[in-house]
Amino acid sequence: MTSFKVKRITYKFFSLLSVIRGYNILVLVAAQYLAAIFIFSPQKIPRNIVLDVDLFYIVFATVCVVASGYIINNFYDVKVDRINRPLKSNLDNYVKQSTRLKLYFFLNFLGFFFGWLISWRAALFFGVYIFAIWFYSHKLKKYPLTGLISATVLTILPFFAVFIYFKNFSKIIFVHAIFLFLVIMVRELIKDLQNMKGAIVNNYETFPVKYGELKTKYLSISLLVFTLFPAGFLLQYPALGYMQYYFYLALITLIFVGFYLWKSTERNQYIMLHNILKLLLLVGVLSLVFIDTSLIVEKVIHRLN
Repeated sequence: MTSFKVKRITYKFFSLLSVIRGYNILVLVAAQYLAAIFIFSPQKIPRNIVLDVDLFYIVFATVCVVASGYIINNFYDVKVDRINRPLKSNLDNYVKQSTRLKLYFFLNFLGFFFGWLISWRAALFFGVYIFAIWFYSHKLKKYPLTGLISATVLTILPFFAVFIYFKNFSKIIFVHAIFLFLVIMVRELIKDLQNMKGAIVNNYETFPVKYGELKTKYLSISLLVFTLFPAGFLLQYPALGYMQYYFYLALITLIFVGFYLWKSTERNQYIMLHNILKLLLLVGVLSLVFIDTSLIVEKVIHRLN
């Protein structure tokens, strides 16, 4: 009997991790702290940044609202996930829908509350972000362009909380943001390609459903070409340090993704490409530790000017 209870609790724990995308949450926390240390405030001592209470509140509030976003997205995508991700859907069902919704509201409250502890502006930011995720899950994701753009913006938006906190408005950061924006948008398009079956059955007008696979590939490859410009721009400056090798790897990977995407026709091929881009973004987060912090952002701006 005790063994049964342990198994049940274990299943529910992993079910909850699946619903809130525990892996993505961990990557988000690592990305925010590494970005704070090596990009947004390289002149500060890392220990002081890690122990910064306000930064902790920002990261914790972000984790809460992003986790709640995954929950509400899961709530609206139940039918779609049964078709596109049957194994994940079965795992998610170990936690009752009512329990998930209660957790959704609780996490949103925590996110807003910790934002308020920083300032009313931070609370407003997280309040707007909570509404935007709900509106995307409920309406926007069902339409091609609005769904694509809003999904990309919502993915990259949490970094702006840290960005605004440190008030580091450099060109390098904006160029890096453009690179991330383009890569994430390509990833979203490929994800839509792999999930076409579920989208069609549930009347979701995603980009591939409305415009077809060929036009989706054209747009994806065009965006991949555009990523070469910010990557090339960033490679010109020594402030990248050893992170320059990440961008060399990224250029090779994105060229491969473009060629392979053009030839792809099967769902498994799209899944592989989607995972490659996810891995590329993860490596990008971890490679932040190789930035040469001896050359702070302000010096780079003088070079740009």
